[in-house]
Amino acid sequence: MQVAPRRYADLSLVLAACVALGGCKAKESASMADSTSTASQAAPADTSATAATPAAPSTAALSDANIIALLDEANMADSTLGAAALPKATSDEVKRFAKLMMGEHHALRVQGQQLAKKQNITAQMPATDPFTSAVTNEQAALASAAKGHAFDSTYIANEVGIHQAVIGWAGTAETQAQNQALKDLIKSAGPVLQKHLDRALAIQKTLH
Repeated sequence: MQVAPRRYADLSLVLAACVALGGCKAKESASMADSTSTASQAAPADTSATAATPAAPSTAALSDANIIALLDEANMADSTLGAAALPKATSDEVKRFAKLMMGEHHALRVQGQQLAKKQNITAQMPATDPFTSAVTNEQAALASAAKGHAFDSTYIANEVGIHQAVIGWAGTAETQAQNQALKDLIKSAGPVLQKHLDRALAIQKTLH
């Protein structure tokens, strides 16, 4: 996921409060449960405190339809991963972070869907999905990590990696987007994603 513009690259990321999550969270959690069940069967015996290495941002040209689809996927993934992490997290800071991911990535996802509808952009996934590997690996790691410090460390380590990847990809996506409203949406999401990365890095230091 080409390196982001400098405003995104200082810490070079890889989707309404909890009440607003009501209907969507249930649907997203169900989807997460299905994928996590499959991933856990193939997961290695011990993935605690490990994180997948995010793929480098793709340099392939993306259409606005591709960008909308990938934004939706990334926001949905972080929302559902937060929902999956919350029951097993033991650190209060990690729990707060998971709730933050559920709320703010859900809100970002809604903004993207509203923009797509208003701008008449139909989401279409590109031939190569830059997020699949990181999301699948995090699902597998969370499913197999034991509750406690190992789980908290694994979740935060993966969140650092996936946010670095998404921030990197977002810089490229903003450059390639043709629709100005879409460019503006990506730009406005930048500080939110950077805040998430900064928070994850700060928490990671306390878990060592």
